[in-house]
Amino acid sequence: MSRIMIGNLEACNLPDLGIRDLHVRVDTGAKTSSLHVDNLKNIRVAGRPYVEFDLHPDAYNLEQTVHCKAPLHDSRRIKSSNGEVEQRCVIKTMFQLGDSQWPIEITLTNRQDMSYLMLLGREGMGDKVYVDPSSTFLISSEG
Repeated sequence: MSRIMIGNLEACNLPDLGIRDLHVRVDTGAKTSSLHVDNLKNIRVAGRPYVEFDLHPDAYNLEQTVHCKAPLHDSRRIKSSNGEVEQRCVIKTMFQLGDSQWPIEITLTNRQDMSYLMLLGREGMGDKVYVDPSSTFLISSEG
């Protein structure tokens, strides 16, 4: 797969979670990708650890909620941008930009003070993208 050029803000899909057109801030300064979720719960499904959570994909319509469930991939100590360290649940899910998709790991956290519900970090970008920091919505037709 050849690399795709993306801007500092894109609209992505998380098809495994049933989420479409979620605005994601592209952050080359962040190692891990993170997603703002509400009502995060650890559960078991057929004896395996899962997480379930609520997501508001449209920052301008908080009434709209998507309830998600995913296998728990890992739990990690993550240092946030303000220097605080927190234990976060990690899921592995498909990430889609335009016609390209690949699996990424996403930490689940409370990002309610942030402008965007999702950050795409370096590990999630891997060798799939080049970032043009001066542009937005190069893949999606938003902007």
